[in-house]
Amino acid sequence: MAGVIRRLDEAVVNRIAAGEGSQRPANAIKEMIENCLDAKSTSIQVVVKEGGLKLIQVQDNGCGIRKEDLDIVCERFTTSKLQKFEDLASISTYGFRGEALASISHVAHVTVTTKTADAKCAYRATYSDGKIKAPPKPCAGNQGTQITVEDLFYNVNTRRKALKNPNEEYAKILEVVGRYAIHNSGISFSAKKQGDTVSDVRTLSNASTVDNIRSIFGNAVSRELIEVGCEDASLAFKMKGYITNANYSVKKCIFLLFINHRLVESAALRKAIETVYAAYLPKSTHPFLYLSLEIAPQNVDVNVHPTKHEVHFLHEDSILERVQQHVESKLLGSNSSRMYFTQTLLPGADCSSSEVVKASANSSAATKGTSDKVYAHQMVRTDSREQKLDAFLQPVNNPLSTGPTEVTTEVKAGPPEGAVRPPDAEMEDVGDLVEMADVQEDTVMPGGASESGHLSPETVPPRKRPREDADIEMEKDDTRRDMTAACTPRRRIINLTSVLTLQEEISNQAHANLQEMLHDHSFVGCVSPQWALAQYQTKLYLLNTTKLSQELFYQILIYDFANFGVLRLSEPAPLYELSMLALEDPESGWTEEDGPKEGLAEYIVEFLQKKTEMLKDYFSLEIDENEDADSASTTWKWTVEHVLYKAFRTHLLPPKHFAEDGNILQLANLPDLYKVFERC
Repeated sequence: MAGVIRRLDEAVVNRIAAGEGSQRPANAIKEMIENCLDAKSTSIQVVVKEGGLKLIQVQDNGCGIRKEDLDIVCERFTTSKLQKFEDLASISTYGFRGEALASISHVAHVTVTTKTADAKCAYRATYSDGKIKAPPKPCAGNQGTQITVEDLFYNVNTRRKALKNPNEEYAKILEVVGRYAIHNSGISFSAKKQGDTVSDVRTLSNASTVDNIRSIFGNAVSRELIEVGCEDASLAFKMKGYITNANYSVKKCIFLLFINHRLVESAALRKAIETVYAAYLPKSTHPFLYLSLEIAPQNVDVNVHPTKHEVHFLHEDSILERVQQHVESKLLGSNSSRMYFTQTLLPGADCSSSEVVKASANSSAATKGTSDKVYAHQMVRTDSREQKLDAFLQPVNNPLSTGPTEVTTEVKAGPPEGAVRPPDAEMEDVGDLVEMADVQEDTVMPGGASESGHLSPETVPPRKRPREDADIEMEKDDTRRDMTAACTPRRRIINLTSVLTLQEEISNQAHANLQEMLHDHSFVGCVSPQWALAQYQTKLYLLNTTKLSQELFYQILIYDFANFGVLRLSEPAPLYELSMLALEDPESGWTEEDGPKEGLAEYIVEFLQKKTEMLKDYFSLEIDENEDADSASTTWKWTVEHVLYKAFRTHLLPPKHFAEDGNILQLANLPDLYKVFERC
């Protein structure tokens, strides 16, 4: 007997439709981000809990929703972007069906807080099954809209059980946010877990597309990018984007495709481009691709799939062929226009010396025995004493000094008396400060980093360093016995919550791989006072000495708080000049409204003099107006190599953002260079 056909209950219909449109938290966030972009937002912030299943919060600073529209904002087929069927042919906004919020409200608890530019206050409303629960309530709020989605799929048990891995869902959310951030370089994006202070995806509104690619996918991708762009009036399309050159390859293709600014997928286009790369990349490896296609709206059908991640468009084969040809021409051009510099052996160089050693990524394999074959791409110089970068530069008249012999903190107050400090003076003071930190026999390293480079934040053994002549001289000299806590095994126990919190932040933000690189690097040479080159295994790095030094001294201040020894600078540091230097820095925030810098500098000197007792107790800073000393003769390059970078090895916990913000850049990798030469 045939079953009776009945009309489904409206609640069941809506729940089925919601399951199609919002298949997982990442889909819901994609829809909400597109609404933010349609509202002309310049800042979009995403916060989630338990992979978005417990909480999703998306906040923007867009045009907001009118109070009168809040009643129906979560009902199906309510939209401000489409009025009649014919409008589908020229749709240029992301949303158009009016189903995103409606779908979400049928499978979650939704709260909307919004304010338009002309409204006197914000309004908040809650929704269930597409219907508003109560009239909107006035509340405080900035211009824009905040949508909070709680307990996603609470009434769809099978869907909720299928999404049981919060980490996997969170990774997909970061993928969606990151891709929209790359495509919308004029808008700031952030995404993080609720309760976290640091965002896992964060881009700035003034960052470029390449900056955002670097921030999200790393330096390895960003430094190998080729810009692409073409258009064809007859096919009514244009394309732009960035693709990696033949030096870059990964096991899985990363393909960011936007058509008319909508994140979509196209298996046909992916296959067409990968066919081109097959001739350039090693077998079973793939490129990174970010392409943005703009096609005449009337030629695109975006209403193919509930999630809108698939689109159909006219002249598809012709457009794919045109894009394919352009990518091939760009790859060919990048492959034939490379430039290489080679160096002949210097007179007297001995090829059999210890310069050529094994330094493969797997260092344990490199020490198994001398009978193992050493491949050419594993042969690198590891003894930085053999030849420095300076050998390729013009010789200087002043020979390098033997370095600082006096380790000594003393601050000289008051404005300068007509004397001008030498350019190297800043570096000399820095050198003395770090050298003092290195002379400490029993000093706990920041974050508990040991000689082996491993972190043990809770139990930190004192660091032991091979004794040097300077140490022995210090023991003999009775006048140096007043160096207090920093030079004795006994340390003051600091229980100040603020200091302990800052120590924990430094430890949690430490980048283990960067720490290992700094610990085992070979110093190559100074490029400038700000930049230096260092080698680690088969890789060459460019490091921002200035930023690394700032981080180092900050960490020394936090970890040795109230445990400093007295550091006697060979030339007392003039407080007035240091204050003027600080006010010259844009980060000081000084404006003309604050008054003359000279007056502020004098106030700073006077203020610090009043705090002399506290500064001496916490930081061992002694302020003496009359004390003076001879200037040191150390050159800044000597200080950078033998003091700063020596301290970076053992004292610095490099924060994770150093790997993303360009302060530590990988310039070259020997195996990758050999891949290039093999293809030439």
